Amino acid sequence: MEELARAKLNLALHVRGRQADGYHSIETLFAFCADGDRLRVEEGEGLSLRLAGPFGLSLAAEPDNLVLRAARALADRFDVDPRASLTLDKRLPVASGIGGGSADAAAALRLLNRWWDIGAEERDLLDLARPLGADVPACLLSRTCRGGGRGDDLREVAVPELAGMPVLLVNPGVPVATGPVFRAWSGVDGGALPEDFRQGRNDLQAPAASVAPVIAEVLGLLAAAPGATLVRMSGSGATCFALFDVSEYRDAAAQAIAAVQPEWWRMATRLR
Repeated sequence: MEELARAKLNLALHVRGRQADGYHSIETLFAFCADGDRLRVEEGEGLSLRLAGPFGLSLAAEPDNLVLRAARALADRFDVDPRASLTLDKRLPVASGIGGGSADAAAALRLLNRWWDIGAEERDLLDLARPLGADVPACLLSRTCRGGGRGDDLREVAVPELAGMPVLLVNPGVPVATGPVFRAWSGVDGGALPEDFRQGRNDLQAPAASVAPVIAEVLGLLAAAPGATLVRMSGSGATCFALFDVSEYRDAAAQAIAAVQPEWWRMATRLR
């Protein structure tokens, strides 16, 4: 069996304040791409994970991958003997603001729920997803939703214009840790996320650019692309994206950026 771990985008992200536990209260609009990492499972004597794909080596040093943590949590919750040989085809950059690890963990919950024939409902899987990370519940749904609290207080929303919308994701190859970006946030509450995400912002964009200045270059190249209707950074960076009305403009932008920055990662895809 195989499961797709879709790339996550924060179309807007407003930081509203810092909580007593050190986490920040945010308001965000999650959207998901048609492409991402792929997680496969087959028979195994125990529980194992093999890393493959262009970014597999980036995770090789991790002592306890989120995929394995999710698998063990599911097995423990439903008293399953955790036998599964997993292979993660890692196609999304690590520490890039598009939910790679969170999407992988969510994919593990969905995949092994089927593989082990548990039959758990989505709400049960959401309970397991929350302790794994703030973005894991949204990635479990992989549907357009507004997130509050730490980002895991979810409300599905209908934004018909997003379905099938061409989008270009670009990452300059610089991993950006979430902690330093949040610490660089000004601490000023700029107001609630409006219903129209295009009127919103990403409050972490400027802090992330102060940590990794190349982000400003990525945003500038995307903003200069003909046909780009919205350009923003996703999450805490460093991946940035541009929305387009037609795929021809998206593809032309991808080619133009590849010509000047061939080492940067790019993904031309669509929103769900």
